[in-house]
Amino acid sequence: MLDQKSLLTLEFNKIREVVAGYSSFSGGRDLALALQPTTELEQAREWQAETREAVSLFQSDSGVTIGGARDVRRAADNALRGFILPAEDFLAIQATIVAGRNLRRQLLRVEDRVPHLAAIAVLIEECRGIVSAITNTLDERGEVLDSASPRLAKVRQEQRAVHGRIQDKLQRILNSSMSQFLQESIITQRGGRYVIPVRADAKGRLKGIVHDQSGSGATLWVEPLGTVDLNNEYRGLLMEEQEEIQRILRELSNLVADQGEAIKRVVDRMAEMDLIFARANYALVTNAVEPIFVPWRETRQAPPPRHRNELDKWVVPLRDMHPGSTVWIKAARHPLIDPRVVVPTNLTLEEDVFVVLITGPNTGGKTVSLKTMGLMIAMAQSGLHLPANEARLTVFENVFADIGDEQSIEQSLSTFSAHMTNIVRILSKVDERSLVLLDELGSGTDPTEGAALAQAVVNFLRDKGATTFVATHFPELKVYASQTPGASNASLLFDMETLSPTYEMTIGLPGRSNAFAIARRLGLEGTILDDAMRQVSADSHQAEDLLDSIYTLREKMEAEEAQTRQALREAEGERARLQQRLEAVEVERGRIVEETRQEMKRQIELLQAEIRQARSKLRDAASLNAVKKLSKQVTDLQVEQEAVLAPEPAETPDVSRNKRRSLQVGDVVQVRSLNVKGEVVSIGKNEVMVAVGRLQMRAGFDDLDFKERPVAEREVERVAALHPSPGIELDIRGVRVEEGVEQLYRYLDSAFLARLPFVRIIHGKGTGRLRQAVREALSTSKQVRSWEEGKDGEGGPGVTVAHLVEQK
Repeated sequence: MLDQKSLLTLEFNKIREVVAGYSSFSGGRDLALALQPTTELEQAREWQAETREAVSLFQSDSGVTIGGARDVRRAADNALRGFILPAEDFLAIQATIVAGRNLRRQLLRVEDRVPHLAAIAVLIEECRGIVSAITNTLDERGEVLDSASPRLAKVRQEQRAVHGRIQDKLQRILNSSMSQFLQESIITQRGGRYVIPVRADAKGRLKGIVHDQSGSGATLWVEPLGTVDLNNEYRGLLMEEQEEIQRILRELSNLVADQGEAIKRVVDRMAEMDLIFARANYALVTNAVEPIFVPWRETRQAPPPRHRNELDKWVVPLRDMHPGSTVWIKAARHPLIDPRVVVPTNLTLEEDVFVVLITGPNTGGKTVSLKTMGLMIAMAQSGLHLPANEARLTVFENVFADIGDEQSIEQSLSTFSAHMTNIVRILSKVDERSLVLLDELGSGTDPTEGAALAQAVVNFLRDKGATTFVATHFPELKVYASQTPGASNASLLFDMETLSPTYEMTIGLPGRSNAFAIARRLGLEGTILDDAMRQVSADSHQAEDLLDSIYTLREKMEAEEAQTRQALREAEGERARLQQRLEAVEVERGRIVEETRQEMKRQIELLQAEIRQARSKLRDAASLNAVKKLSKQVTDLQVEQEAVLAPEPAETPDVSRNKRRSLQVGDVVQVRSLNVKGEVVSIGKNEVMVAVGRLQMRAGFDDLDFKERPVAEREVERVAALHPSPGIELDIRGVRVEEGVEQLYRYLDSAFLARLPFVRIIHGKGTGRLRQAVREALSTSKQVRSWEEGKDGEGGPGVTVAHLVEQK
C-alpha cells in the first residue's frame, strides 16, 4: 500500500471523490472512495485492461449498465440473523439480482471483446428462486399480493365483504332521518373503527360508542351500536391478515437467508463492475489514455576478465545507480485543474536519468508539476486512465511526497521543522522502488545551510536508487544535476514579455535567473542594475549567457519542429484526400460492375423469353422442316445465352469434333447415359438436341452413337402424316352458342390429329351459357381426357383448359 500521508498531500482523495461521482449505486461509490493504488504489475495491467474494455463498450453504445442494483448486503445479513425483512428490502434484493443477471448476460454475449469484464460477470450468481418468489408475493409498491397464499386471499375476501356491510349500514344512517343530528355526511375511522360525526348537542339521539371528539367539542365521533359487531369482526380480520402477512414475509426472509451469502457476493461483483464503469466514464470525460506498464529494467555489472594478465589490470566499474524505473508521460494534465486552463506538462525521463532537479520562478508551476507527477503514478496504479497524450510507466512500490506548507501550530513546529520531520520519515522508508517528490527542499532556513542540506538529501536518495523529483531555488543544485550521473536539471519557463510564468516544464535544462531582466522591464534604474551585476561573479555571467544561447537554440529547434509537424500534418491530409479519392474510384468501379451485371441479367432474361417463345412455336409446328428451322433458332438462342453467361469454352477433343461434323438433323442416335434411341433435332457447338419420344433433351457429342440416317422418302411420308396444328387456343367469345359449339368440335378434331397435349378454350364470362355449352361438349367428347377452369393468370372462369387423349 502506498504511503497514505503522501496520497493525502497529493490530493488523491479528491480524485477518488471525482471517480465516485460516476458510480451508479452506493456499493460502487464506497469502492471508489476506498480506492488504493496497487503495487503489483499484473494487477495494475489487469485493472487497466478492465477500464479499457469498459471504455470500448461505452464508445460502441452497447447499452451496458449496472441497472437497478442496490447495496442489499445489510438486508442479507439481517435475513441471516433471522429478522423478518420489510417489503422495500425484498424489492431492492429483487432489483439487484435482476440487474446482475442482465449485466452477466450482456457481457457474456460480447465475451470475445471484453474478456476481463466477462471473467467478473461469470461470477455473478443467479440466486435462483428468489426473484420469482418475490414477484409472486409483492407488487411494485411492496404490497403483499392476495395470491401470496390461499389463506390471505380468503381473509381479504372476508374483509371486503364485512367492510361493504359496515359501509352499507352507515350509509343508511346517513340517508335516514338521523342525518339531522350529524355534523356532516361522512364516514371515517377512529382507532381503526368506522364512525360518523354527530353534533355534540344531539348526544344520545344516536345510540353508539363515542370514540373521539373534535378540538372544539362540537363534534363527537360515534360508532353506532348496529356496526359494533361488524367493526369487531373487521378488526379481527385485519389482525388475522397481518399475522398471515408476517408469516409470508418470514418464509420469504428465510428464502433470502438460504442464499444470503450468494446475494452479498452478487453485490460485491456489481460494486466491482460499478467501479470499473466509473473509471471508464472518468476516462471518457477527461479524454484520458491508457498507461502502458513496463517491468523494471535490470542492470548487470560487467563480469571480471578470465585471463590472469587482464585481471591484474582490471578495475571494478562503478555501480550503476539507476533503479531501472521508467517515467514517460507526454502532455500530462493535472486532473484537478479546469481542463480549459490547465497547461500540459511533459514528464519524460531519459533511460539514464532518475533524479530531476526543477528550478524556476515562484508561482511558476513547480508544485503543480510535482503533484501532477505523483497523481499520474497513483491514478495509473489504481486502474485509472491518465489525462495525457501518452504514458509509459513502471509500477512503484511506494510514493512519498513532501509538498506545501507543513507548519504545525499544535506541535509548535516551524515550516522548516515540519518539512524536515516529514523528510526524515520518508528517508527512513525509501528504497529503489520508490518515487520521491520534494518541494522547495532546504527552504525556510539559512540559504547556505539549506543548499548543503538539500544536496545531501538528494545524494542520499540517489544512493538509495529512488526515482526523485525535487523543486528548488538553490543554484548549487543546478551544478550538482549537471555533474552527477543519473541526475538532470529541469526548468519551468517564464515569459519575459508578459512577466508571467508559462507553466511549461523542460527536462534537461536548468532555469534561468530572471531577476535582472524583470527588474529592467519594471523600470529599475540602470545604475542600480549595473552595480548589482558587478557583484555577481564572471562565471555566473558566463553561465547565464550560455543558458540564454541554449534557450535561443532550443526555441529555434522547437520552431523548426513545429514546421515539420505542420508539413507532416499537411502530408497526412493529402494522403487522406488521396485515400478518399481512391475509395470513390472503387465505389464507382463497383457501381459500373453492378450496372453491367444487371444489364447482362436483363439480356439473359430477354434471351430466355425468346427461347421459351421459340419452344412454344416448336410445339405448334406443322412440318418437319418447320421443326428443324425452329430447333435451329432455339439452339442459336441458347448458344447466345451461353456466350453471355460464360467465357468461350475450351476446345473439345478431336472425337467430339469429328462427331459434330458427321451428325445431321434427323439422324437416329443412341444416348449412352440413358440407353435409349432418339432423333437429332438440332446441333449446337458443344451439344445436340435429341428428341426421345415426345421429350427433348440435350446431350454431349461424346454421349451419342450414330445409328442410322432416314432416307428422304421416309421424311416425306412422316411430314405428310403430320397434321397441321390449329394452335393451342380457340377464341369463341362473342359468337352464338350453337356456332361456338360447332367451331369447338372442328377445333378438337384438328388438335387431336396434331397430337396437342392440351388446348385452351376462351369463351368469356358473359351470361355463362356459352361456357356451360362448351364444358358440356368437352365432357361428352371422346377426344378429351379431362378439363378444368383456367387458373388466375390463365383467364379464370372465362377460360376452360381441355387435356386431350394421348395417342399411341
